[in-house]
Formats: sequence, structure tokens, C-alpha cells
Amino acid sequence: METLLTTNNVWMMICTGLVFIMHLGFGFLEIGLTRQKNTINILFKNIFILTVGLLLYCLVGFNLMYPGEFNGFLGFAGIGLQSPITAEGLDLSYNEGYTYWTDFLFQGMFAATAATIVSGAVAERIKIVPFMIFTVIYVGLVYPIAGSWKWGGGFLDKMGFYDFAGSTLVHSVGGWAAIIAIALLGARIGKFKEDGKPGAIPGHNIPLAMGGVLILWLGWFGFNGGSVLSADPALTSLVLVTTCLAAAAGGVASFLVSTALYKKYDLTMFLNGILGGLVGITAGADLMNPTDAILIGLIAGAIIVFGVALIDKLKLDDPVGAVAVHLICGIWGTLAVGIFGSKAGFTQFFVQLEGAAVYAAFCCSTAFIILYTLKKTVGIRVSKEEELEGLDNFEHGMEAYPEMSTTSTEVKSSLMMNS
Repeated sequence: METLLTTNNVWMMICTGLVFIMHLGFGFLEIGLTRQKNTINILFKNIFILTVGLLLYCLVGFNLMYPGEFNGFLGFAGIGLQSPITAEGLDLSYNEGYTYWTDFLFQGMFAATAATIVSGAVAERIKIVPFMIFTVIYVGLVYPIAGSWKWGGGFLDKMGFYDFAGSTLVHSVGGWAAIIAIALLGARIGKFKEDGKPGAIPGHNIPLAMGGVLILWLGWFGFNGGSVLSADPALTSLVLVTTCLAAAAGGVASFLVSTALYKKYDLTMFLNGILGGLVGITAGADLMNPTDAILIGLIAGAIIVFGVALIDKLKLDDPVGAVAVHLICGIWGTLAVGIFGSKAGFTQFFVQLEGAAVYAAFCCSTAFIILYTLKKTVGIRVSKEEELEGLDNFEHGMEAYPEMSTTSTEVKSSLMMNS
């Protein structure tokens, strides 16, 4: 038993490291798709989410999400982590697959991911302090309570709702908060023209964004692979195959559909299509065969293109496509469990639909209450002057690329003198 526990536990710790690396991928993706003048601000938010998120999950989140026996809606096992160490050593009765400590750390990485999704959607115009307050409440309370309803053995779990690794519990939970946030914030200056048509605000480093997507794809080996909760060779192998195939199919579908519609080979759409495929397969990666995974990915990739267009049509400003990727494809992946794979059927589909609706109602209402309260008290949007100048200087007093900035200023000054 101890040999099996060690093998399973090592695999889970490796997967924890892979999910940790995803935060680097999110950071690269977000700064790559936004402007240079806001780079420090975005990286600061991502580091804050990871560090404070882990501490909050240790203090309250883990025991809210996994309270043990509870009424199915709200339970709490107490403040802080409860040590499973006995006088004889490690208590192996906790779980045959992994230790208590590994369980906490793996799940803690997921908790931080939900708020990171919001960070990208609100980039370039949200005040840093209100965002931090929102993160503390959403990661500390909202996410674990919502998670307990399925992964903690709550009422949705009893109902038969299925979400293997978080298409809804992580991605949609973050996505619903993101869409509420961008609706309350409003669009960036210059995003929409006087006639209402969206204008392009190019990211400053697309190669960095591509690197971020590939890091996220790598991290998904841990995100989905670790959700097997053991090193079972057959199931972990299948999960990694379905995850990869869905990602590849999502990228190809997004590239083809966007090219057909806009007559341009759009790399950013290609990249978001890969992420859409990953989000789409996450709810049922352990249930699907390779063909199912490809179909789920293909549909997710097409959804990305139309989802981005829908967000623009609604005059919502999402700089990184977070809503299309995490919310819309998260819903799709959740519903796909009832359409493809070993659980497919009308009953399961409607259970999945009901579960998605429950999370929509809870996350939208809580995110709105938190953000609207902040908007009416301390304000959530920076001033016009701060937005135009960039948040790095105003909120952090530093620049991500000071040498480039200095060179640019010197060139401008020189041109003005020569003219």
C-alpha cells in the first residue's frame, strides 16, 4: 500500500507543479495581448492572486470546499489545515491515492486560477486595490463554496452533475465573474468607435502570448492529468490524449473559421482556439474517446470565433478573450458531458444544464454584489488620465521595459527638435 501511495502521491505532486506553471502562462498571455504600459500592473495582479489565494485557501477555502459531512449547500471544517501526522507518523487513512498535504496544494492551485481568469478580462482599466479586495472575497469564499457543491460532495454531486477537472467549477466560475466585471467597468478608451464598431487595440508582444499559451497547454497535463487523483496508467494516459487532441482540434477549428469569416490568418484567434479546446475537454476528459475529444475541441474552436464576435457586439471589452475561452467554452464543455462519452444521454445533459445554471446564478449574483459595492464606494475604474498614460507608472511607479521607454521618449524629443 505504501508503494502505491508513494507512486500516486509523486504523480500528484508533479501535476501540482504543472498547474503552478500555468500561472506563468496566464501572465505571459495577458501581457502579450495587452499594451506595454500596463505590463507591471497585470503581472502584479497575477502574483497577488497566486500568493494571497494560497494563503486564503489554507485559512478557510480548503475547509469550505471539503467540509466533510454537511448539508450539501454550506459547510466548514474549521480554520486552517488539520495535521494528519500522528505519533506513529503519517496517517495513511486519509486517502489511498495521495496525502492530505498534496490534496491541499493541488486544489489550492485550482483556486487561484479562477481569479486569474478575471484579471485578464479587466486588464488595463481596473484599480488595483478594488481588484485585490474582490480577489480576497471571491477566492476566499465564493469559489470554495461553489466548489463544495460538486467536489465537496454537495447537492450537485448528489444530483449527478459531472465536472471532472473544472470546465464549470474553475473556468465558468471565473468566467461569470469576468463578464460581470467588464460590464460594470466599461470598455477601454478607444475600443469602440463613435459608430459603435469595435476598434483594434493590439497587444504589444504576440510572441510572448504564444509562449503563454504553450505553457498553459503544458500545465493542462497537470490540470487534467492530476484530476485523476492517482497515477492510474490507463486513465491518466487517456486523459492526456483527450486533452491534447481537443486542444489541437480547437486551435485548427478556430483558425479555419476565423480565416473563412475575416480572410486573415489571425494568430491570436488560433491561440485562443487552443485554450478553448482545453477548457472544453476539461469537464469530461476521463469519459471521452479520441474521436469525442476531437469533436469537442472542434466545436470549442468554432465557439471561440463567434464568442469573441458576440462580446464585441454587446460592446463589452475583453482584452484577452477570457469570456469566450473560459465562460462560453466552459459551458460547452460541461454540456458536452451529456452529449459525448460514457455518460451521454438526455438525463445527464439536463443535469449538466441545471448545474451550469446554478453556478451562473450564484457566481453572477455574488460577483455583482462585490463589484457593484466596490464601484459605489471606492470606485473600480482608473481615471482617464491614468488609463491613457498607463497603469504601470500611476499605480506602481515603474515600467516593464524602462530602456525601451527611454529610447522611445528620446526619439520623440529628437523628432520634435528637428521639426
